[in-house]
Amino acid sequence: MNKSDIISEIEGRVNRSKKADYTISTIGISDKPKTRKDKHENDGKEVKYWKDWSTNSEKDGRDIEEYFLDKGMKGDTGDDGLANYVYIF
Repeated sequence: MNKSDIISEIEGRVNRSKKADYTISTIGISDKPKTRKDKHENDGKEVKYWKDWSTNSEKDGRDIEEYFLDKGMKGDTGDDGLANYVYIF
């Protein structure tokens, strides 16, 4: 999926939430989104609203992440892999 489509989908999810607030969501990048989701869940985080998207490139993944970090989303750390997926929860 291209960068602008992913940004639009994430913006839509934020705007449709009960409280359109970027700071309540976490964004991250990964090459193994299922593994990251499982880790967050095992760490006791609420992943009920998890969504991930495949990006066209690592640069796109990092750009999308930075875009939403600048809007106030919490960032996720700890994945040393490539940024082939962007996820939020």
